[in-house]
Amino acid sequence: MLHKLVTGPMNMVKKVGEKVKEEADKERYDLPTIQQKLVQLQMMYELEEIPEDAYQEKEEELLQRYEVAKRKEMEQWEELTKQKGE
Repeated sequence: MLHKLVTGPMNMVKKVGEKVKEEADKERYDLPTIQQKLVQLQMMYELEEIPEDAYQEKEEELLQRYEVAKRKEMEQWEELTKQKGE
């Protein structure tokens, strides 16, 4: 019983941490969110609200995230089609 009293709160913290990471990853790799941020970034650059070097740096980061998100989406799609074929 003492073991449960000690490990219970630690397990709860671990579960909460995993959930926070899951939600953060979901937002970080959400295709519509990334697309929206790319459009906003382009507008900020065109309105000269940010310098070109900052624009290029942020654009590169967003495009990398987009590629990862697209790859994850394709993997999920392949997994679903594989399951339906079985």
